[in-house]
Parts: sequence; structure tokens; C-alpha cells
Amino acid sequence: MKKIAYIEIDTHAEIAQAFMEITRGSREFDVDYYFSKKIRDQISESGETFFLSDSSMITDQLKLKKYDLVIIGTLHRYFNTFMAVAGKYNTAVIVHNINFTKASKLDLLKSIFKGDVIYRLKLWWKEGLLYSPKTYRKAKNILVLDKQLSSKLYKFLPLFYTKNFKETQNENITIVIPGGVSQKRRDYHRIFEIIRNIQSSGKFSFVFLGKAMDGELKQLKKLSENLSEGVSITYFTERVSSADFEEWMQKADVLWCPIQPETEFFSRKEKYGSTKMTGNLGDAIQYGKFAIFPADYSSQLAFIVPEQENVMEQFKTLTTHHFDFQENYNRDKVQQEIEKVISGLISI
Repeated sequence: MKKIAYIEIDTHAEIAQAFMEITRGSREFDVDYYFSKKIRDQISESGETFFLSDSSMITDQLKLKKYDLVIIGTLHRYFNTFMAVAGKYNTAVIVHNINFTKASKLDLLKSIFKGDVIYRLKLWWKEGLLYSPKTYRKAKNILVLDKQLSSKLYKFLPLFYTKNFKETQNENITIVIPGGVSQKRRDYHRIFEIIRNIQSSGKFSFVFLGKAMDGELKQLKKLSENLSEGVSITYFTERVSSADFEEWMQKADVLWCPIQPETEFFSRKEKYGSTKMTGNLGDAIQYGKFAIFPADYSSQLAFIVPEQENVMEQFKTLTTHHFDFQENYNRDKVQQEIEKVISGLISI
């Protein structure tokens, strides 16, 4: 049995959780997980092998065992550490922002004074920011989690499968908007305007499934006081727990994902569906839900539906549609696919 080390000491606990769940019980390989305390505290485990780690420990920890493959879940920090790892081991890096991986040293140097200067200076001075291009080059493989983003250079790692849940019957059509309630990555102002002016008949429940803050929170409070008959909204002022997230995602009749066409990472423009994956894609697969995306979002997936002008009637229509998620994304099938991909990464 092949041996894998999975490292997440930075950000994406949800991706580490998904990797853990889809590889659990595999007969092809065994995985050791190296997590920072922040990540470990967000993980639900079931007998996996964990090691608490950080950037000062990980290189020494990896020396204690022989690994056929090392997977880095996020490479947005600790570039000097991960350059050493990539130079010594058969390393694959999961990429979340493709344009960032293409940034030159000069690009990175220019970007230091365009954002959070103190934080970026720290990345440059203490964490080897300018080693970023070399670290990506040293990695044997670069992985993406959206097949649409894959190419010869970026290999698709199938990670998400549809969980088995009992279908729920809602009195109201329940529309869940997953993600932090911030205008930065989703067009919440437009959502508020649509809800404020609902004229369609029917009962609708809108769930803003993420922490609301600042201006968006103020707008939600004001909106909740002036709703049309038959319309309700639910929102959260604290971080949504994994239990609450799962409960509401199961209840959803449809997901509404009004993502902004572009965002930035480290002052580099990233385009959803082209250079960056939205987590809402994984949400739709994992919970087996149709998801309404902006009309200009390019996708070949049948369950990703372009938003129409009359989105309220679209919500009604989608409650009668069916897509066989269990046929296309059942756990056994996706596990076989990821085993095939990882076996290819090990044999290189």
C-alpha cells in the first residue's frame, strides 16, 4: 500500500475534510495528515492519522517516514518551507488561484504595496514570498479541483461526491445562498434588491448561509423588516457551524450562487470558472442540489443553471427538475477516480 502525506497548515480545512472523506477506506493508499492547530480544530475525523504541525516542524516530521507522495493543500504562505519540501519529495500542490501560480518575482514584488502591506512584507521577509514561482516549478504536479480548469499542466483531482441524505419536504421553497455574506465575492446587493421587489406568488425562504457583517448585515436587518407576504429570510451574525451548514444545505430546494465574475488574490485578477474554482460547485455536488449561477458563468454541468431574468419563477421550476447525482457522483465512483489519479501521480 502506497503512503501519502497530506499537508494543510494554512487555509482550506474544507478541502482537507473532503480529501479525507473520499479517501477513507481506500485499499490503494494510506494517508497521514499534517495539520496546524487552526485546521485540526475544524476537522471531523474518523480514525485517521493526524500530526499537529507548522512551518517550522513539517520538514523534520516528513523525514521520519517514507512517503510516495506529498500533497500540499494550500500554497499561499510558507514558500521557503514548501520549496524545500517540493525539492526533496514527489510533491503535488492543489492550486486555488491559477493566475497567482504564474506570477513572476517582479509581479510579486510590485504587489507587496498594493494590499495589506504589513502582512505582505511578512510573507516577503520571513516566508519567502519570492520563492513562490520556483516552488510551483519544483512541484511534480499541480492539481485543480474543477475539471473545467484542467489542462496538461493542471491535473484534475476528483474530490467531491454526493452524500446520502433523506429528501426533505419544505412548506416554503427554500433557497440557500452559501458563503460568507460579503459583496467582495458575491453580488449580495443584487440579491437584496430582488428579494425587496418580489412580485411572484408563492412562499419563499431565503437562507444566507454564512456570517454577515458590516454593511451587508445592516442591509439584511433592514430587509427583514420589510418583506413581502410569504417571504422570509434567515441570516447569521456569527460563523456558521458545520452542523448548521449541513442542516440547511440538506433542507435547500435550490442553491443561489451570484458569484462575482472576477475576484483578486494577492492583487492578481482571478476569474471564476476560468482561473479559480468557486466552492459553491463543491457544495452543489456534495449536497446534490441544482445551483443557479450568473448567466455569464461558463459551465457544461447540467446542475449548474444560468440565472434567468425572472429568477423567482426559475426557483419554482427547478423544484420539479431532477439530476441523478448518485449516478454521476456516488462515493464509490469518485473514490475509484481519485485512486486512479493519485496512482498516476505516484508512478511519475
